[in-house]
Amino acid sequence: MTKPTLKTLLFVTVVFMASCLSDYSWALSSANIPLDSPLYLYLEKLAGLGLVTSDVMGIKPFSKTEAARLLLEAEKTLNDRGDDTLTFPRQLIIRLRELIPRETFLLEHPDKKPQFVDFNPTASIRKRYVYLDGIPRDYNRTSFDSGHQSAFGFIGGDLRPFTPGPQKTSGTEGTPLLENNNGTIHPSGHSAELRWAAEGYLSTKVTGLVEPAILISKTNTKLSLNRGYIKLGGGGLELEVGRDENWFGPGFRGTTTLTNNAQNFDFVKLSSPEPINVAWLKRWIGDVKYSLIVSRFDEIDAGTSDHRRPYFIGFKLAVKPKDWYEIGANFVRQTGGPGFSGSPSIIGTVFGGGNNDHANTIAGLDLRFRIPWLRNTEIYGEFSGEDNAGGVWPIVESYVGGIFIPCLTASCRDDFRFEYFFGSVMLYSDWQFPRGYVYHDMTPGHSQGGGGVQDFFLRYSHWFSVRNNLALEYLYTERGRSYRMPGQVMESKHAGRIFWSLPVRGDIDAQIGYGFEKINNLNLINGVDRTNHLLKLELRYRY
Repeated sequence: MTKPTLKTLLFVTVVFMASCLSDYSWALSSANIPLDSPLYLYLEKLAGLGLVTSDVMGIKPFSKTEAARLLLEAEKTLNDRGDDTLTFPRQLIIRLRELIPRETFLLEHPDKKPQFVDFNPTASIRKRYVYLDGIPRDYNRTSFDSGHQSAFGFIGGDLRPFTPGPQKTSGTEGTPLLENNNGTIHPSGHSAELRWAAEGYLSTKVTGLVEPAILISKTNTKLSLNRGYIKLGGGGLELEVGRDENWFGPGFRGTTTLTNNAQNFDFVKLSSPEPINVAWLKRWIGDVKYSLIVSRFDEIDAGTSDHRRPYFIGFKLAVKPKDWYEIGANFVRQTGGPGFSGSPSIIGTVFGGGNNDHANTIAGLDLRFRIPWLRNTEIYGEFSGEDNAGGVWPIVESYVGGIFIPCLTASCRDDFRFEYFFGSVMLYSDWQFPRGYVYHDMTPGHSQGGGGVQDFFLRYSHWFSVRNNLALEYLYTERGRSYRMPGQVMESKHAGRIFWSLPVRGDIDAQIGYGFEKINNLNLINGVDRTNHLLKLELRYRY
């Protein structure tokens, strides 16, 4: 895809959204909530208690205004019930009010005009100490692509009539036992990281945020910008320019297309931080949220035949027709840049799947169902394909699926989650982009990579109070059960983690975490075993 094509797509999208929202006044602009903030767990728990039903979980991060909207929904539902014995949900609501006071107040009092210029130099702070005894797994390997696939293994016949052969994947795991961390890699031994966010507001229409990060280890000190952006608008139409996290899909541990595993992108994003407030759309379709991202990846292999610096485009549409289910469609693509010759066809540019379309595409669908009569248990799944059949159907499928029981007990202070991930031989690899789907050497998708990976994740947590939570996790991961090349053996990993979050003083919370993992046949090499340990200590202020 060329630059004019990207501009055309952006123009068409803006015109479409403007026509949909021509009578919609912009809502309250606000900063985004970090993806590892406990606010998501609080909102998830309120939904499990049946107090929130309009949550759309397939697109994150949430803005603070969206969190305030859901908070007020929960508070209204709880007051309508008139049950004063429900102390736990009221404590959740109180804590959310403490963390997002500006947005909650302005939504409750729309007639109250905020300061024209407002600035918060200490919006949130996170200090982290990590001790790592271990090394990351290497994702640079070759898998065996058998070719000749059908959709889901049996539909459509031979949709990929390609000769069997090797398929390369690349990248690094990053920090063992500490995935989805904006591309931050903690070295072996002692290290410390500080993130400090400052927010600024121009009336209700413009928001700015800057979050520098400093990583200190024995051998290096690195200062970087983790997040930094300007946002214009809000509600159903918002323009964001800068660097930030993004997450497409219902998964908790990961998704197939876009997570916060790799370093945050520099992008232009058009999105709806809240469901689109258009009467006919809500009546006929339901709650709708969308996100369109345009970026450019880092330059790799300069001066070689593998030189690439592709553009990136990602789109996610999430629709909630009823309170109890959500449907999503997602699409991410690396496209164009140096290293290509010739011009792709129009079909190849739009749909991909060609022998020289200058693009690497992942696309798919996801579903999330909530079962009210089963204590609001959620069942969710995501399917995506890395290649195309005849320019129409994405095949060589990968999956994320899970079940979440938010109220394992009647008190709703215990919850349980199981999640499964399978990454196909083609996931995050492409012959036109020799490094595959990586950004600064890490996959922007699922942290466990592709090339025939399957991952099992179990999590149990108990809430002593809103800010005092204990979580236990077990993880089992396999690489190379299928798609192995000669000389490779299956790698297996058993891991366990424990996290204890508790209040310290005022708005300061702490989290203590420890993880242990045993890897057999590390990097698919027979007889090479490894044991990793990780200790994490955190202090969080209004995070």
